[in-house]
Amino acid sequence: MTVAVRPLTGGELAGALADLAALRICVFADWPYLYDGDAAYEADYITEFAAAPDAVLVAAFDGARIIGAATAAPMIHQKAEFRDPFAARGIDVARLFYFGESVLLPEYRGQGIGHAFFDHREAQARQTGANAACFAAVIRPDDHPARPAGHVPHDAFWTRRGYAKVPGLVTRLGWKDHGDLAETFKPMQYWLKQW
Repeated sequence: MTVAVRPLTGGELAGALADLAALRICVFADWPYLYDGDAAYEADYITEFAAAPDAVLVAAFDGARIIGAATAAPMIHQKAEFRDPFAARGIDVARLFYFGESVLLPEYRGQGIGHAFFDHREAQARQTGANAACFAAVIRPDDHPARPAGHVPHDAFWTRRGYAKVPGLVTRLGWKDHGDLAETFKPMQYWLKQW
């Protein structure tokens, strides 16, 4: 299996929005996000994210099919709920890059594609003068009824990439879980890497 991983720009990015929205809905439906996704919301989200100055959207292709994607953009261009926890701690968001998501179909995991996503996003961050990068991961209780038996979180992978949890640096984001009637807010733990 040969997978190509590269940033999307211009018309290629615009032409891939529907595929990227469908991919996010598919991957985030699983544990731990349990996201009950909406295609229109997703298309708007990706369009807005990609429009931020210095943003990058990296896609993984198996032939012409997009099987994974990752986003990143300067934190200064993110919404207040993303920026505020850093500003409250006196961390300069003007030199911080935010990694939005990294989604990959299950059958392609364990082949180094996740590393390629981080490589491309970190390269973009450095190119724009950022001195740190961060992302947020949902916090779910250990006794959550939807937690799969034997679930292994990505913590070890992220740690090997040089990221660390920042104690108490948490934001809250809202979405509707599968089976719920309405959106609820979930705590999101920030991970940070400085260089």
